[in-house]
Amino acid sequence: MKNPPSEKKINAPEMAGDRFFDGIDVEFIIHELKDPISVIETALRMLLERREKYGPLTAKQEKTLVRALRSSKKARGLMADLLEVGRADAGCLQCCRFNALAAIDQALAEALETTEPHLWETLGTTGEKRLGAATLDDHGIAVVCSASASDLELLQDENKFRQIVGNLIKNALQYRRRRLDITLGCYDGRIVLEVADDGPGVEKENHELIFKCYTRVNACSLSSRSSHGLGLAGARVMARRLGGDITLKAGRSTGATFCLSLPMVLELPLAP
Repeated sequence: MKNPPSEKKINAPEMAGDRFFDGIDVEFIIHELKDPISVIETALRMLLERREKYGPLTAKQEKTLVRALRSSKKARGLMADLLEVGRADAGCLQCCRFNALAAIDQALAEALETTEPHLWETLGTTGEKRLGAATLDDHGIAVVCSASASDLELLQDENKFRQIVGNLIKNALQYRRRRLDITLGCYDGRIVLEVADDGPGVEKENHELIFKCYTRVNACSLSSRSSHGLGLAGARVMARRLGGDITLKAGRSTGATFCLSLPMVLELPLAP
């Protein structure tokens, strides 16, 4: 049997304007993709929700359609996330007053819908006051809020705040073994949100590397996190545009704790 041809990467000289993506308007492409994805999502919903018109479904057909619908929603959410990062990077911020804990609950629910749909569906039937705290605890997820932050209202960009928190939660859900702990506190006019998992962790020399786009930590390392890096990179861009930052806490042999620090009041630049 012949050996498969090996792939060789040629390091071509980097020249200004020489890369294919340099001249492409990514925002325009995202807008163009939104319509076909919306059509796909609508068609899937019609098949699932209007069976009297389109006919009954077998259990396998329903399962396949539900999975396809979830994937289309994930794709739509990813595009919206990329647009939000682009707006933040361009300085387009929308300040409003909102409850921090409620926004965190919403971000957690949205993250669970795409990463752990069965748990998300269970939460919808618990009837508990907050986001099914007892049910979450049964699945190793805890949201802990200090007394000073329980009714805390922020004057910030709510959409970007939820996206930042959602990205941190999705990252933790992907790598956790059994636990995900979300802790919210308030100190000296700033909120501090910690998202901790009990996964393989990240080696100290890679703490900055994982925040860079398209970067993969060495897959041979025990504490690697092999992902495209867009989520964490985008989250840090938005956090810094909102006057804060995201850091990865050191000192743990296992697991990772991402720390988001933001001012409670967003200081918008004065108009010229």
